[in-house]
Amino acid sequence: MSYVSGFMAAVPEENKAAYLESVRKSWPLFKEYGATGIRECWEDVVPEGEVTSFPMAVKREEGEKVVFSWILWPDAETARRCWESMEMDARWQDMSMPFDGKRMIWGNFETLFEA
Repeated sequence: MSYVSGFMAAVPEENKAAYLESVRKSWPLFKEYGATGIRECWEDVVPEGEVTSFPMAVKREEGEKVVFSWILWPDAETARRCWESMEMDARWQDMSMPFDGKRMIWGNFETLFEA
């Protein structure tokens, strides 16, 4: 089963096109390093919670949308090699993040079930 790197961030609504451009620019590098797929999802219906919620997790502010994303990998080792490459491969340094990276949350996950 695949390995998954997941992300959430709050992106200013006016940066939607810039965000999409950064995704399009980064995908070839992720693919080169072994990613098998990527999904970038823009907030549609994401309610505020009382205890926890997507907006609370990324401290969404007025005028921002939650982005929910994941990258699929064949295995954990391939994902780790890609993340390590970000320190060594200068091409990653040309990537811009049109949002506050301090409020981005991420993690790597083993797949339990796939259909």
